[in-house]
Amino acid sequence: QVQVVESGGGLVQAGGSLRLSCAASGSIFSINAMGWYRQTPGKQRELVAVITSGGSTNYADSVKGRFTISRDNAKNTVYLQMNSLKPEDTAVYLCKADLGYWGGYWGQGTQVTVSS
Repeated sequence: QVQVVESGGGLVQAGGSLRLSCAASGSIFSINAMGWYRQTPGKQRELVAVITSGGSTNYADSVKGRFTISRDNAKNTVYLQMNSLKPEDTAVYLCKADLGYWGGYWGQGTQVTVSS
């Protein structure tokens, strides 16, 4: 059993910052990658940022230069520092832990709302 829990969402004004955290726990042998996705009503879930166990990162074009993903492998935790937030960043942000052969596990999501 694997649990993925996000935290850190909230309401912020445009131009502000938030830091999201995601911790994976349970029967984990290794985590290949951890990533942040976001979803808004009526739209497909989209990748925001992902980081591998080796530290390689990938970002959506819309967040490059504003968001930074980082990871603490010892704690099975990933962070998303979000700066210069825009109203279009408003979404439910979900974390995924990719355990490779053992599958992928999603958290329940955390709401981020950016007011104009």
